[in-house]
Amino acid sequence: MIRVTNLTKNYGSRRALDGISFEARQGEILGFLGPNGAGKTTTMRILTGYLPPSSGEASIAGFDVVSHSLDVRKRVGYLPETVPLYTDMTVFDYLKFMADLRHLPKPQTAVQESLEKVGLLERAQGYIGNLSKGMRQRVGLAQALLHRPEVLILDEPTIGLDPAQIIEVRNVIREVGKEHTVLLSTHILSEAKQLCDRVLIINKGKIAAEDTPENLQARLTGAERVFIKVKGEAEDLAQQILSLAGVQQVHQPAEGEIEFQFAPGNDLRPEVARLAVQMNLGLLEMRPVSLSLEEIFLQLTSEETSQAAKE
Repeated sequence: MIRVTNLTKNYGSRRALDGISFEARQGEILGFLGPNGAGKTTTMRILTGYLPPSSGEASIAGFDVVSHSLDVRKRVGYLPETVPLYTDMTVFDYLKFMADLRHLPKPQTAVQESLEKVGLLERAQGYIGNLSKGMRQRVGLAQALLHRPEVLILDEPTIGLDPAQIIEVRNVIREVGKEHTVLLSTHILSEAKQLCDRVLIINKGKIAAEDTPENLQARLTGAERVFIKVKGEAEDLAQQILSLAGVQQVHQPAEGEIEFQFAPGNDLRPEVARLAVQMNLGLLEMRPVSLSLEEIFLQLTSEETSQAAKE
């Protein structure tokens, strides 16, 4: 549904996007992850027709964003970082106004369906100025859904919200993502992991990585790590684990705890469990340990910065 090829954008002498390429498939939530100033918002503005690219191509549902801009806008719902709302209008009147601007054939039906999707039916007659910021984000999302777009582009949809509001908006996005292709930008790493089917990490206008959060963790770790906790002294068990073929590293974070690392494809967890039983140690916990998305992001961006410095 979204295809970007060698997309570049220059602001004078500064290059905001440097030949990025990616795709977002139908029914997928793609997380666009990166620090502030990485190029996320510039990419989204190009995809929605707000900005022209300096070079490269981008298309939505097969329509080029430059040569078929009106066709693209009919198929895209956009929630910018700062939602433009008329605070002296009711929720219903605002959405009806937006539906009329889009020349929708049944504007009242479209408003009703959109309000239902974002859970705002009970607030339809309330004034936007009296709503919390989380509720205003929902109004913005309802506006983006009015014309039943094939693609939703959401720029930092939870920024500035309190924890309860963030949970509300995330739940709405999950529901919406079942029927739409969603491109979601964020610099909140945990949000990308919770919401997204795939993650695309961008840094200084370039794509640093693209994969599922789980695959990124496996690729960058280069090994599988397991944490176990036993009832009793774990030092002898740690020595036994270290002697197993394929074990690369063993350490003890605390008393009764062991973390060991082994090569992928050689699952040693059953053998370690048998060792614990043979040594009459109560096995209280065993779980995989993976790189956090924060560690992945820092590793990728630091590697890219180091490589750029060498060049």
